Amino acid sequence: MAVVDSVEHRIAFDALASADLIVDAVYMGGSNGTTADDPISKLIPGVGNQGGFRHAGSPRKGAVRLAVLYTSGGEVDWPDHLDLQTGTFTYYGDNRTPGRDLHDTPRAGNLLLRDVFMASHGTAGDRATKVPPFLLLEKASTSGRSVRFRGLLAPGGPTMMADDELVAIWRTTAGRRFQNYRARFTVLDEAKVSREWIQHLLNGGNSLEGGCPASWRTWVEGRAYASLLAPSTSVIRSREDQLPTSSVGKEMLEQIREFFRDREHDFEACAVAIWRMIAPSTGPVDITRPSRDGGRDAIGAYMLGPTANPIAVDFALEAKCYSGKNSVGVREVSRLISRLRHRNFGVLVTTSYFNTQVQEEIHEDKHPIALICGRDIIEVLRQQGHTTVESLLRWLEQSFPR
Repeated sequence: MAVVDSVEHRIAFDALASADLIVDAVYMGGSNGTTADDPISKLIPGVGNQGGFRHAGSPRKGAVRLAVLYTSGGEVDWPDHLDLQTGTFTYYGDNRTPGRDLHDTPRAGNLLLRDVFMASHGTAGDRATKVPPFLLLEKASTSGRSVRFRGLLAPGGPTMMADDELVAIWRTTAGRRFQNYRARFTVLDEAKVSREWIQHLLNGGNSLEGGCPASWRTWVEGRAYASLLAPSTSVIRSREDQLPTSSVGKEMLEQIREFFRDREHDFEACAVAIWRMIAPSTGPVDITRPSRDGGRDAIGAYMLGPTANPIAVDFALEAKCYSGKNSVGVREVSRLISRLRHRNFGVLVTTSYFNTQVQEEIHEDKHPIALICGRDIIEVLRQQGHTTVESLLRWLEQSFPR
């Protein structure tokens, strides 16, 4: 058995071949400076040492036994995203340049996605024979080839409509349009994937045998998801945690501020659009007149229940188009709290960040207020396909003309 570093939760490169996969453990790469340093090919022999899609077996023959999704987290145009609290993982396919059909890619990753998601809605027999287990691994550091195991994936999710699970989206590069897939998976509630099961799958065994994890069996037999839910233990975010860290993210946030410079009141409509991206079930929203303190309010409804007979939950929204040097403080939040006496919850959207005192008071007093900061704005825009300053500016110009 592999020896795990109990402090760093790291597994040495020379122990990978016998290692179990433990959620959030780091699997070290080699030190030769070549592709042979890749740890994934040592962990899962036969899947190769390059690319985001790695699989044992052929997608073109419908014979994939085990699949690995690898994400570096560095693809600005294709923002793979793992929501740790809900266990939802969003992954983009491998057709990333114009001139190819959606399914005509060298490693057949999009072909695999198409067939797997189709089979996932079939019978239990279809899922057992046509849907390989997916293992999620991500780059663990800015240097070297170490990877972190993020979990065992099943296609789709418990709250997703079938049309939301796998979507062909359009992108434009150098004036040329092309399609790629956006796929959504669920991380299953398994702390460990055993070496026994991995080897069993690589040998061509049935995924329901050979040490099959309980959550995988549950999904295959009834398409029921036992999601790995991990609520955050920290509700207070630092300034650094609330602002983008990448240069592109910082530029995008600055572009939003610049776009609404000298007309900050108009940012209200943008804030409502951001909120709709985060909360798609938002219904009608009315923007009110400018307030004395320079802000503008919006009153809206969040729709719950079946579409034929929903109920509306009222909310109040405020937006603050601030620079990254100015935080949202007690005064702004107190103003929103005062308006909640007739509303069920509040939303505060800022291009800046919330100071610590505000976050502590909202948490301690249990005020039903969603705080959306600069980083949240950029992350949801990226998930919607606005991944560059140019793309963002086009969206702003089209949606909120000057």
